[in-house]
Amino acid sequence: MATNKKVFTLRLSDEVFDKIGVLATREHRSVTNYIEFVLLKHLKEIEDEQGVIKADGSSKEV
Repeated sequence: MATNKKVFTLRLSDEVFDKIGVLATREHRSVTNYIEFVLLKHLKEIEDEQGVIKADGSSKEV
């Protein structure tokens, strides 16, 4: 299945990677999918508090 998602590398210590792996397993997700899930959840929380984040770096108060 083709997607238009960008890919990037994270530099994580083995300990942090292993902890993320444990949490991902608890949620029945892959590590990659879990990291994406957590980041999207965090973005939503920030936007709920501070307004929509635009790609140009500005915010719009809600």
